[in-house]
Amino acid sequence: MSKWIKKAALIFIAVGAVAAFLGYDAYQKIYGANVLDKLEDNYLYIPTNSNYQDVVNLLNNNFIKDTESFEWVAQKMKYDKATIRAGRYKINPNMSNRALISLLRSGKQTPVRVVLINERLPENIAGKVSKYIEADSLELINIFKDKSFLAEFKYNREDVMTAFIPNTYEFYWNTSAKSFFKKMVKENNRFWNEERKAKAAKLKLSQKEVYTLASIVERETNYNPEKRRVAGVYLNRLKKGMKLEADPTVVFALKNFGLRRILNKHLEFDSPYNTYMYAGLPPGPISLSSIASLDGVLNAEKHNYLFFCAKPDNSGTHAFAKTYNQHLANARKYHRYLRSIGR
Repeated sequence: MSKWIKKAALIFIAVGAVAAFLGYDAYQKIYGANVLDKLEDNYLYIPTNSNYQDVVNLLNNNFIKDTESFEWVAQKMKYDKATIRAGRYKINPNMSNRALISLLRSGKQTPVRVVLINERLPENIAGKVSKYIEADSLELINIFKDKSFLAEFKYNREDVMTAFIPNTYEFYWNTSAKSFFKKMVKENNRFWNEERKAKAAKLKLSQKEVYTLASIVERETNYNPEKRRVAGVYLNRLKKGMKLEADPTVVFALKNFGLRRILNKHLEFDSPYNTYMYAGLPPGPISLSSIASLDGVLNAEKHNYLFFCAKPDNSGTHAFAKTYNQHLANARKYHRYLRSIGR
């Protein structure tokens, strides 16, 4: 073999080795694990209006081992020039750059679940929801108080709570305050099907009035089988033009949600929500109302009860009465019980 051939062979081998090395290096950059094998948080949150460098900075802080290899693959996949999709992305340990970039380019977010149960005020809803979506609590509160925005959906500051049907809802993290409210209105419309609308009309109540009354029922009893009967008491009072005299409305008027016993001095607090002072329904709900309470009003029990009082057995249920004298007798039993337990 001539020296020239040997030299050519060596050069070929050397070039092949370099090519193999570069190929392996490129393969590792593209397909090798670059996400940390242990993550403090599996979710990457990309805020709205972020740019490519913002994403790199977020990843570099807590997610990837090698920023240089990520950027190299990002350029090859043209992610550095792509529109950045905001959202919440689940990042798995040991993901490759290719898998990671493909996920971020796809915009395939992992949704969040928001559970609304028994929040009392719009501010409480804002505080809770802001923990799960991009909109902060102030943005949400401003929406709940924005007269012109609420008017688009036929709500106002007093009845805005009627827009929220307690349930579990899925959102994408980058949901705005307005989008959140729009979804709640959509879910509210879905709840108020033709059957429920017909039942409200039969009671001669608007949907918002049903919700307001249901919020009082919600705060009167946690025992679902009793809600239809409690609702019936209040409907009887409304029909007779009697004041509702509902203790939870006084608590709401005072905004003293830790108050356990209503005293005569509390009944003198002047507020349109004080149903001891003003007849009819208050201007709006005193809290969120569960579906059980809403349906309790819509399917209220027909009876002649006008009063109810907590039973003296710590059961959370109530004794019902048709006359005031019967009610006083029930109330005396309950007050004796309270004294016996030191309350």
